Amino acid sequence: YAIAQRPEKSNMFWVLVITMPTWINMMVRTYAWVGILQDGGLINSLLGLFGIGPFKMMYTTFAVVLGMVYNFIPFMILQIHTSLTKMDKSYLEALRIWAQSFLRIPLPLSLPGVLSGITLVFLPAVSSFFIPKLLGGGQYVLIGNVIETQFLTSGDWNFGSAISLIMAVIIMISMYVT
Repeated sequence: YAIAQRPEKSNMFWVLVITMPTWINMMVRTYAWVGILQDGGLINSLLGLFGIGPFKMMYTTFAVVLGMVYNFIPFMILQIHTSLTKMDKSYLEALRIWAQSFLRIPLPLSLPGVLSGITLVFLPAVSSFFIPKLLGGGQYVLIGNVIETQFLTSGDWNFGSAISLIMAVIIMISMYVT
């Protein structure tokens, strides 16, 4: 919302800032989080300067959620941004004049962007197998981990293919509904 309200030149700059991390491979970005979150990593080193910590951040739910959000949030932000920039500016003027809440005008008008963002982020987030493996230590299982196990470890290509096909059908249905 804040980016959509900026002048167009500033708007393009912030969209570029949001998309720049996606220019780097997702695996490399996830490995960077390993270096940041590990016991001797950047966060614990900074906290150590203040006499705090160290905290165990690797192989936790926090690490997996952080890695997933970091890797997939640009796709959601861009979808919502597109929806908000298409919104009629007179609605925003009414919002400023009458000091109405964010929930009454921009949020309902941005719901198409939210829905398309959910559709765009759902499949890669659910099928991601290396983020929970690297940041969660393999103790968190997503559909992607199950598919990977079926193909690489169990050798049950039929079951892995069936799960993949079911996921593809779910995505196609959600895209159709959206």
